[in-house]
Amino acid sequence: MDVKRISAFFLTVIITLAVIATTSPALLGNIRLGLDLKGGFETLYVAEPFTEGQQVTPETLKKAAESIAKRADKLGVAEPEVLAEGENRIRVRLAGVENEDEVREKIGKPASLTFRAPDGTVMLNGTDFVEGGASVGYDNTNQPLVQIKMKDRNKFKDVTTKVLGKTLAIYLDDENLSSPAVREVIDSDTATITGTFTFEEAQNLADTINMGALPLKLTEKYTQVVGASLGQMSLEQTIRAGIIASIIILIFMVVLYRLPGIIAAFTLITYTWLLLLLFDLINATLTLPGIAALVLGIGMAVDANIITYERIKEEIRSGKSILSSLKTGSKHSFRTIMDANVTNIIASLVLYFIGNGAIKGFALTTMLSIVVSVLTNVFFSRFLIHMLIKGNLFKKPGYFGVKEDQIREL
Repeated sequence: MDVKRISAFFLTVIITLAVIATTSPALLGNIRLGLDLKGGFETLYVAEPFTEGQQVTPETLKKAAESIAKRADKLGVAEPEVLAEGENRIRVRLAGVENEDEVREKIGKPASLTFRAPDGTVMLNGTDFVEGGASVGYDNTNQPLVQIKMKDRNKFKDVTTKVLGKTLAIYLDDENLSSPAVREVIDSDTATITGTFTFEEAQNLADTINMGALPLKLTEKYTQVVGASLGQMSLEQTIRAGIIASIIILIFMVVLYRLPGIIAAFTLITYTWLLLLLFDLINATLTLPGIAALVLGIGMAVDANIITYERIKEEIRSGKSILSSLKTGSKHSFRTIMDANVTNIIASLVLYFIGNGAIKGFALTTMLSIVVSVLTNVFFSRFLIHMLIKGNLFKKPGYFGVKEDQIREL
């Protein structure tokens, strides 16, 4: 028996299980839940221009979605999901919302950009500016400033004449973004906002102004509300079903494949933990389709182990040594496993790029599952079983689910 290899094997297993046990509660607590698990609502808006002759472009649709997301943030909604879809639709998913009516009313209103005199009189509004016309420029000292293109230079000249020597405050809804002073009458189609901006601050102000200048109005197409209790019940039932299925799978692997089955059970636990860690790192939102993809990934991981171990058992039955059977079986099974995984990744990529919402979440989770499965249930599993076999402690075919009378002579 090679004590060093056996010790290294058990040390690897113990350290890995210890890390999984100590970090799993925090990982589970950090996972973002979608509205189908946490409760909330989903609304689909149809975007239309305010004025005739205007068009809804991909850029204006994207900016409108960003504006809605910022409004939801200010209303205290944690991590809103706002997506521009198709040519004129915006899908809003807000999880954990209790006052649905209030939130829907506020996020559905178009962002109101106004330029106000010191007495609060509105001098200009978003429709007076060129769509997407705010940008960052620099003065003679290379100091960042914000430039805004106007539709009517004469109107802007009249406004700056009226507030000459005063401030012209910029508001988005009821939030004061800036209060620049008007030092001269501006006979130009470009307004300039100066100050002690950093580039990031100037860019953020320009982006915010562009959001408020969008000539879009939003109409609700439909709204789906998921109660918090219903979402909690779905989560509990899903977790319960996943645990039961996982236990059955682990028992099946151990009974059928003995020692390799134990290693497979360990790598499946490691696979699940790594996937949860990856979800936490990329700040992914877990939904019911995502959990379905996770369970599917566990099935694919089991499939990879079964293919490998069946090939190893066939090599043992042919009369080869345990180590030779492991090398040959792993080599022959690797291409089959990779072909199946590459095919699934291609299908998931198609779903991700042509789908939306839950379909994208399912596809992304499936691709992540495949990558993690290959790392744990192919490479890590092979590393562990090689280490164990080369330790010369488990030499009998029975440890690998092969009876002595099944072995053929070479």
